[in-house]
Amino acid sequence: MLQDCKLRISLVQYDIAWENKQKNLDYIHTVVSGLEGKTDVVILPEMYTTGFSMNSHNLAEPVSGNTITLLKQWAAQYDVAVCGSYIAEENTDFYNRGFFITPDKEFYYDKRHLFRMGAEPQSFSAGGKRLIFEHKGFNICLLICYDLRFPVWARNIDNEYDLLIYTANWPASRAKVWNALLTARALENMAYVCGVNRIGKDGNGLIHEGGSKVVDAKGDEILSLGLNLGQVETVCLSKLELEQFRAKFPVWKDADRFELK
Repeated sequence: MLQDCKLRISLVQYDIAWENKQKNLDYIHTVVSGLEGKTDVVILPEMYTTGFSMNSHNLAEPVSGNTITLLKQWAAQYDVAVCGSYIAEENTDFYNRGFFITPDKEFYYDKRHLFRMGAEPQSFSAGGKRLIFEHKGFNICLLICYDLRFPVWARNIDNEYDLLIYTANWPASRAKVWNALLTARALENMAYVCGVNRIGKDGNGLIHEGGSKVVDAKGDEILSLGLNLGQVETVCLSKLELEQFRAKFPVWKDADRFELK
């Protein structure tokens, strides 16, 4: 008999203060502390302390910097995992680095697909390794924004993950793509897909309207945040329901095999 495993995830949609780390950290501390005992994972937008800035030389931090150190403290203090991305520095290189920090573990993923239309390749180095890890009975894959456009990178081979997370700064002008691809990734990978986006105008003049959501393996939106609204909303995911659907409709068994080079 399958044992149900539930995971509560909270989506945090807000207007990121441009390149103002302290203001954003203060806000996130308020959010995380307020969710104590109410959730398992807090999911933040891409570059949650700065916005999508190419000012990597001035904003980057090592993993020992304040941006990650505080998250580790809060994860332990409030018994919660926190997920998002930040501007990281390592060995003189800069990365748009995703993180998933629990009270006793930390996982990192460097964005693979850099957004050339926003000059991201000129300011950051691309990552080359996908990240899949286990948390509270769920296998989780963490990707970042522009990665959403590349289905091969997200391919779920033999159900190796149950939840696919995209942390993003996705402009309102391309909201149609955001909505379509989040649903597509859920359907083709037979997994929960969560996309967390920011709202407001950034320092580049781009408008973001949010539209953060969670889609299940059947393509149904089980949580949708409003447009242009600062919101924190929580949904509970069922591993049992996912496994039952995969067993009943095993599309994954007929998937094409390939390898990335």
